[in-house]
Amino acid sequence: MNRTKNITETYSTEATAQIAYQMAADARPGQVFALIGDLGVGKTVFTKGFAEGLGIDEPVSSPTFTILQIYEEGRLPLYHFDVYRIEEPEEMEEVGFDEYVDGDGVCLIEWANRIEEILPADTIYIVIEKDLSKGLDYRKITVVRPGAAD
Repeated sequence: MNRTKNITETYSTEATAQIAYQMAADARPGQVFALIGDLGVGKTVFTKGFAEGLGIDEPVSSPTFTILQIYEEGRLPLYHFDVYRIEEPEEMEEVGFDEYVDGDGVCLIEWANRIEEILPADTIYIVIEKDLSKGLDYRKITVVRPGAAD
């Protein structure tokens, strides 16, 4: 499958959240968004912006100890996974991962690189990186989508 890549640079948490907000506003049922980035790069900031873009008002936090947090009050249900503590991708079966991926909502998965081999082929990857030489709030956000050739 060919993929397209879009790179955006942001210099504030608000700008990072706004990118996520817009992606959520365009999201469709069944889409899977894979968030990849080191600790402290802004995956949760991105997720909060994404939730707002779906019309979710309740507080959003990383479900590190529960693996999955479900938000159903928005335009689409949001299935927010944090798979940091997953040792083997097969562990995702225990939380019913396939049912959510094939469900009527949107999956947003933090630390998705840990379970990459079980992600659908049409997953949208979002890689967030810091570069301290460009400032504390600088982020490079690379979005890789299924689609036309690069």
